[in-house]
Amino acid sequence: MAMGALRDRLTGPHGVVGGVDELAPAQLMAAVEALGVIGRRLDGLRATVAAEVDRASRSELGADSLAKQQGYRNAASLLAAVTGIGHGEAKRLIGVGKAIAPRLSLIGEAMPALHPHVAEAVAEGRLGAVAAGHIVTMLDRVALRTSVEARDTAEKILAGQAPGLPLDDVRALVRRAEAWLDPDGLEPAERDRRGEDALSMYERDGFLCFDGKVEASRGAPVKAALEAIVSADFRAARADVIEDDDATRRTAPQRQMDALIQLAEHAISCTHNDLPLDTTTVVVRMDLETLVDGIGVAEIDGLDEPLSAGSARLLASSAGVIPCVLGGRSEILDWGRRKRLFTPAQKLALVERDGGCAMCHRPPGMTKAHHLDWWARDRGRTDIDKGVLLCEPCHHRVHDNGWEIRIEGTGVKAKVWFIPPATVDPMRVPRLGGRARFDYVLVA
Repeated sequence: MAMGALRDRLTGPHGVVGGVDELAPAQLMAAVEALGVIGRRLDGLRATVAAEVDRASRSELGADSLAKQQGYRNAASLLAAVTGIGHGEAKRLIGVGKAIAPRLSLIGEAMPALHPHVAEAVAEGRLGAVAAGHIVTMLDRVALRTSVEARDTAEKILAGQAPGLPLDDVRALVRRAEAWLDPDGLEPAERDRRGEDALSMYERDGFLCFDGKVEASRGAPVKAALEAIVSADFRAARADVIEDDDATRRTAPQRQMDALIQLAEHAISCTHNDLPLDTTTVVVRMDLETLVDGIGVAEIDGLDEPLSAGSARLLASSAGVIPCVLGGRSEILDWGRRKRLFTPAQKLALVERDGGCAMCHRPPGMTKAHHLDWWARDRGRTDIDKGVLLCEPCHHRVHDNGWEIRIEGTGVKAKVWFIPPATVDPMRVPRLGGRARFDYVLVA
């Protein structure tokens, strides 16, 4: 649907939005996509104007400052009041505007934007101001500790990967990029966070209340164990194994508390083994140099926060944690002591490739390995290149709505593509899934 047709369809004679409930599904999706592009381009215009307001309000202008003339302390205060946004958002908008605006040299020659790749993505409507702000802020933060070439490469990668991702995934992508750009900054940050580890318990109104936080790498086993128990609980409820109606209606947060109580009871009694944790693993991914020399960055499957080399080496030697060690060409060199267990090893290899649900990126503990070719009907093989990790909702979505899945390449470095049905996309343009969609990957 063209922009003009969309405008005419959605606006009445007085410019009032209407008729949305009359749109067919394809038209509704076209409207969403068009509005997304319009919103992102408008973001770019807002950022450009914000930067110009800031330039016209610089402190050296004194009484001639635009903000002061209008009765405001600075440009951010003016923008926040006039446009109705927060002061922090106004400052971020100014920062993005400065980053994407063309520049002039001291002799008046035209120069490219400070961040040209982000500027291009914003101008084309591929990147919104908030996502651009996260990229720009990170690049500025590491400017003194990285080279111009490294930052330019990172900016190009991020400007290409961020479009199409939800904002939470953009934040995770930017954090991973920062870890690769400035790995020396990870360990001090981890030490600072560990100093803030805390758990408070108190009673109120008949409840025992918990308030706490733990540094991500130290909390990974807790997250993995709780997710395993909760996932098993949901599966049991769907299979009608649980006959208690109240139990089947319990929400995910309620089930997480149930899981925590189960873990505590198990630890106290140590006489039963009824927790569904036999296949629960915490996988630390690192390359060989990180393991041997303590140089580089690592990741924990299921967590967005990158890991310093020191923390990765410490975890790799812990019980219940499996190190996935990669060679120079990202080939797996070691799966830890559980490699001989064929089925878990295949699941771990799929986790390495897919990162969790290949379609929606839910954590590995909430997924199952599924055959691309049906086991009975198509005589499907139980091979890594013929399997994919999917959570239960995405598994049903693929089968019920006619999506296709294709694997490009072989092994854990292969890429997973989801081909939408014609009812979703008449052109059936493949959509990248798996770890490759969300990971920050350096271009060789």
